[in-house]
Amino acid sequence: MDSEQLHETAKALVAEGKGILAADESSGTIEKRFDAIGVESTEENRRAYRDLLFTTAGAADYISGVILFDETIRQSTDDGTPFPKALEERGIIPGIKVDKGAKPLALSPEETITEGLDGLRERLDEYRTLGARFAKWRAVLSIKGDHIPSDYAIWTNAHALARYAALSQEAGLVPIVEPEVLMDGDHTLDRAYSVTSRTLQAVFTELYDQRVDFEGMLLKPNMVLPGYDAAEQVSHDEIARATIKCFKRTVSAAVPGIVFLSGGQSDEDATARLNAMNALAEDMPWQLSFSYGRALQAAAQKAWSGKGENREAAQRAFYHRAKMNSAARTGAYAPEMEREAVTA
Repeated sequence: MDSEQLHETAKALVAEGKGILAADESSGTIEKRFDAIGVESTEENRRAYRDLLFTTAGAADYISGVILFDETIRQSTDDGTPFPKALEERGIIPGIKVDKGAKPLALSPEETITEGLDGLRERLDEYRTLGARFAKWRAVLSIKGDHIPSDYAIWTNAHALARYAALSQEAGLVPIVEPEVLMDGDHTLDRAYSVTSRTLQAVFTELYDQRVDFEGMLLKPNMVLPGYDAAEQVSHDEIARATIKCFKRTVSAAVPGIVFLSGGQSDEDATARLNAMNALAEDMPWQLSFSYGRALQAAAQKAWSGKGENREAAQRAFYHRAKMNSAARTGAYAPEMEREAVTA
């Protein structure tokens, strides 16, 4: 393990004004996204869509890295350049999703455990050969009533996240550790704070016990949010304050950066809340950045709609969202910036 290289890559992924594009949707997830815009989810359509994102002119000013799916890391641009190489040539770091998805947790069927540890060492070595320089693993925790998530689910998923992270660093890949507390439900902001705190405490205990180098990893967590169906929704500033308070109490200061997931938030909400955190964050030990999927891509997908003649419009939409989130990295985003003419 080359610790210095891991540290340099982790810092580069959270470079000033930049964040990560999560383009690692599984086949099932991207099929749902394509269904919503009336596009058949064929391998070629998926490749063509990723190609327009990855070759957007100027995107590298705002995007530091891209998380790829197994299929995608093996595909190429229209001119035949493998996607990882095409990204590297643009100054963007290629990464790879390595988990195998959430499955029912044994003896607790309302909860899930993320699988994929079997054979992971060999797969990481292959992905490194294909050009990946970082990896990602997502654990999913739901809030249901007073007893879910259970400590069993929290600690089992934390253990798997730490095992993945250790194996990734052994292979020379920066691990992005993603424990996601879902927004689904009617839970309050306080309940989300409590569950997110318990989860992060478990994750960092396991990471420490399994000898993970905190300076050579990134954390990809949820923001602390009330549930979608909560009776009381709160302001962006309240979310920012709760999230920062939670992380100051649970996340090691040695971690170079926190790259938030968007977790089903609207494009503009995800941007505004990241902005609110950076506007408040005067003494943060970490960079507060983004690793967004839908919040970076939804507008581009709609503009594209599977039609080649819409490629440039889709790229403009993607570029705009990347630029807005870059502004949020410094607390400089304002809603009126959304009026920029992305169709000009």
